Amino acid sequence: MASHQHPPPGAFHNRKFSINRNTGIPRPARRFSIQEPSTTEASSKIHRKFREAHEGHLPHAGLDATRSSTGVIWCSEQAGEHGFFEEPEKWANLGQGAPEVDDEIEGCFPRPQHLDISVNSREYGPTAGIKPLREAVAHLYNEMHRQGKESKYTWENVAIVPGGRAGLIRIAAVLNNAYVGFFIPDYTAYNEMLSLFKNFAAIPVPLSEEDDYHIHPEKIAEEIARGTSVIITSNPRNPTGRVVANPELAEIQDICRERATLVSDEFYSGYNYTSNCDGTTISAAENVQDVDEDDVLIIDGLTKRFRLPGWRVAWILGPKEFIKAIGSCGSYLDGGTNVPFQEAAIPMLDPTLVKAEMKALQRHFCDKRDFVVGRLREIGFSIKLVPDSTFYLWLNLEWLPGPISDGLNFFQACLEEKVIVVPGIFFDLNPSRRRDLFDSPCHHFVRLSYGPTLDILARGCDGIERVVRKFQALEADGAYGVPKAPSPSRTEGEKESHTVPSAGGGEREKDEELHLL
Repeated sequence: MASHQHPPPGAFHNRKFSINRNTGIPRPARRFSIQEPSTTEASSKIHRKFREAHEGHLPHAGLDATRSSTGVIWCSEQAGEHGFFEEPEKWANLGQGAPEVDDEIEGCFPRPQHLDISVNSREYGPTAGIKPLREAVAHLYNEMHRQGKESKYTWENVAIVPGGRAGLIRIAAVLNNAYVGFFIPDYTAYNEMLSLFKNFAAIPVPLSEEDDYHIHPEKIAEEIARGTSVIITSNPRNPTGRVVANPELAEIQDICRERATLVSDEFYSGYNYTSNCDGTTISAAENVQDVDEDDVLIIDGLTKRFRLPGWRVAWILGPKEFIKAIGSCGSYLDGGTNVPFQEAAIPMLDPTLVKAEMKALQRHFCDKRDFVVGRLREIGFSIKLVPDSTFYLWLNLEWLPGPISDGLNFFQACLEEKVIVVPGIFFDLNPSRRRDLFDSPCHHFVRLSYGPTLDILARGCDGIERVVRKFQALEADGAYGVPKAPSPSRTEGEKESHTVPSAGGGEREKDEELHLL
């Protein structure tokens, strides 16, 4: 019998493998996908780079460097290789989930240019936040969402945290042994939060494009019946721009009451276009019966709706018992929030000021949304549903020529035109990388942000149009050896005239192509 030649040490470095029981020789691990990569994917440089970055096979002693490779960070790194960091002003960054931060939005209050730093703020601050800011947050929610209700939030129902991600990590740290349900697609940073902690098991709940990514109350009830005791979701929803509003939100909270904890990520609550841009925000706080008995945790902050992502000031509302634990774990997770910025945030949370701010914000971003939707439809994109919240568009690429019909390759082509988008595959949350993403339903999507200023949005749309026209011309010339794909047909919903909120707060008619400028 021929002897088996064992490989030298290190021969399988950079490869995942299992052991052949008969020979003892390592072999490549089996794939879980039911399909092979397409020719375009197999030959794509950006696909190879993505897989190398997410294989988890780049070992250093005691370090898993792939932990840091979240969606927007990875995209920024790739853009950096094309010169983004050297000349960012020449780029259209439609990938970063950040709003414009200038003081030029009509009706918005000016942000502080200087801070008065008190002597007290030189000291360590409480890990749950300073009491005056906690009181201001509680008062804001009581005024905007608890009018006429006997149970009110107090400062003890609020923890101040250094940004949304830190808040999510604190929440994850205090969860008990539980099944945690999350939806696909959703916010990319949930991936790491759901992977790092071993005190719970993450259970994916896929949403359907055909169903407009709708979260049905019946689906929540079904998951709870299967043993899920914690549900986390962004609402309004990143990346689809959908929102669960009342009465459906109230029904979901009724289903969860005394059966499951609901973690409601409401960072886009101010970007609500469902009520004629009247400043109304959407929050689960509206439906809480008892602030100390309903297991509802709400997370929001200055980052998105106050357009201050650099301040890293956010908050969590919930029952006092939860908040006490969340405040305590800050002592070993993040050390607490910057005290001078907490002090500066207090006057911003006056309810009258916030109401006017949200009204101006909604008008401005609704107009930007309509501009981008109009330009993309002119290019040929079929946008079935105009987002009713957030500042994101979830773009289907399947109609495009083959080489750019998936998110990664479209992203790569956009980099050549100095435009950044985020491939949809990053929103197919895959905690601990248990699934093969070849079969991802998000593979043929990208998320596009209309958070930047209008001039950047126009530049980005121009770049996207150049990408599409370039590949359409190559396809028409037979460069890919396949017939030219037809442009997507309009759905009935797109053909019908419908209304969107106008800058004046009323309604205006919007035709099929949304020619707004």
